[in-house]
Amino acid sequence: MSNYGAIPTLAYKDADAAIDFLTKALGFGVENVYHNEKGEVMHAELSLGKAFVMLGTADNTSDFGKMTRTPEEVGGFNTQSPYFIIEAIDAHYENAVAQGAKIVMPIKDEDYGGRNYSCKDPEGYIWNFGSYSPFS
Repeated sequence: MSNYGAIPTLAYKDADAAIDFLTKALGFGVENVYHNEKGEVMHAELSLGKAFVMLGTADNTSDFGKMTRTPEEVGGFNTQSPYFIIEAIDAHYENAVAQGAKIVMPIKDEDYGGRNYSCKDPEGYIWNFGSYSPFS
């Protein structure tokens, strides 16, 4: 079996501010950031352990942008929200709270195992973090 993975992609009105928040509050590392001629983030790759996300500045005129909207553009709703496996989930949660992440589901133990929490970033995307892993 080939080794495949999934990489969520997100569009932000202010992608530079999103990168700042995701690194400081949620522990992502910046792998690559590419800017266009206007200085906007055209493409960025952030990592969290072995997981990645890609993001860029929202552009409703591009082929991809014509099919997507930010949470703000759809009344604050999300149609998907990524989950990231974190071993030190309590410390991760405490840092997110200290950095001002808007907690929408406080950390708790789950009946199926592990602990998890959910938060929103400043542009309204929902992020889920937990110690439960279906791989173990």
